[in-house]
Amino acid sequence: MNLTLPVVLTAALIDCINPCAIGVIIFLTAALLRLRKNRNKMLLAGGIYIAAVFITYFLAGLGLLRAIQLFHISTYVSIFVGITAILAGLVELKDFFRYGKWLSLEIPHFAARNIKSLAEKATLPAMLFLGFFVALFELPCTGGPYLAITAILAQHAAPGALWYLFIYNTIFILPLLAILALAYAGTRTSALKKWKMKYRRWMRLAAGLLLIVLGTYLLFSCINLA
Repeated sequence: MNLTLPVVLTAALIDCINPCAIGVIIFLTAALLRLRKNRNKMLLAGGIYIAAVFITYFLAGLGLLRAIQLFHISTYVSIFVGITAILAGLVELKDFFRYGKWLSLEIPHFAARNIKSLAEKATLPAMLFLGFFVALFELPCTGGPYLAITAILAQHAAPGALWYLFIYNTIFILPLLAILALAYAGTRTSALKKWKMKYRRWMRLAAGLLLIVLGTYLLFSCINLA
């Protein structure tokens, strides 16, 4: 399995429908509408938040990629990320059958409280910081596929790695943009929440299978390179 554009696209498409990321933007748009009753401000604030998420994820991936290449530790990182991805994938599969039971990959409760507090301030600087804050604390929930793709890029010194990261993160924010556009057009956030609750188990299943496949590939790649 060589790293190709279809692999990046598949991983990004599955990662972008993660219930954590979708849940935060739904909550954010609901808070902005409730507090300000100003759809234009909601659009601007939501756009700033999404841009901050994109920039944070992109720079994090780029930093990890450069660090791996600089210190020539792609094999060690690949082993660690591979094992972590498989374990995370098993947790995601567990949530397909027993959602929310025992261990789950989700935003920590203390971070969720801070996210709510920032969203309710509804200021543009708060939205900028919120995007960074959410991207940081979403990593346990959404970062598995992204870390695996970044490790694969570093492992194979893939040409155009920067372009791959840009494409991945662009796809990742597409559902966030879609939800923001729907809310701006008048779609009730309650309907969006209902949709998320209905399909969240299937989102977890897709993410779990993807993580196991990517993690297994990373480990077998290390064996072949040894």
